[in-house]
Amino acid sequence: MLNIKLETYVAGALTLLCVALPLSGQQVAETNPAAAIRPADTTSSGSQPELAQRNPRYVIERQDVLVLTFPLTPELNQTVTVQPDGFINLQNGSSIHVQGTTVPDVIAAVKTAYAGTLHNPIVNVDLKDFQKPLFTVIGQVGKPGQYDLRSETSVAQGIAVAGGLAPTAKTQVFIFHKTPNGYFRVERFNLKEILEGKKLDEDVMLKPGDMIYVPEKFIDNFRKYVPYSVNGGAYLQQNPF
Repeated sequence: MLNIKLETYVAGALTLLCVALPLSGQQVAETNPAAAIRPADTTSSGSQPELAQRNPRYVIERQDVLVLTFPLTPELNQTVTVQPDGFINLQNGSSIHVQGTTVPDVIAAVKTAYAGTLHNPIVNVDLKDFQKPLFTVIGQVGKPGQYDLRSETSVAQGIAVAGGLAPTAKTQVFIFHKTPNGYFRVERFNLKEILEGKKLDEDVMLKPGDMIYVPEKFIDNFRKYVPYSVNGGAYLQQNPF
């Protein structure tokens, strides 16, 4: 179960994002890159959020295990673990930083590391153990939390896995897509027609690291601060002041 503070933070951030998203389904990063959310460090000058690729490669994380094989020099075959600082240690004594890169990047880096001892080496890199793909659902759903992304899963299916929409939920939800450079690209998505069996082909597919935020209906949120009832309404009419 996610900490309620995270949900409160996201709700506050989305209040500002609604102004930056005048059209349903419009992506903040496409219309206003400066409005994209980036956690932690935002001091790098001139950096812009990257739009999500259609089929992005897996990004290597700490504690991932990589198998390096050299078909022409099998004595160099090795299995390495990404250290907490993001480096892997190679048999020739050198270290290379691989956290945040992809398998093709690692292959290129390993070739460079062995360039002094091997001429144009052939290197294969396989992921032996890696961070399992997850998605997160928070807000007005039955069971907020993190869930395994074991197969192709749409936004509607992801919400169903999280216990479905609560009675207080809006059908307009927000999807946070994590980009390789640390930004979040935010997309607003309306579930109403999907739930009615219309435009099913427009249901957005989730990617590892995505987060779905289901906001609360305005009237339900309003009632928390201005409770009222039929009797209360009659009382107000009789006592206008």
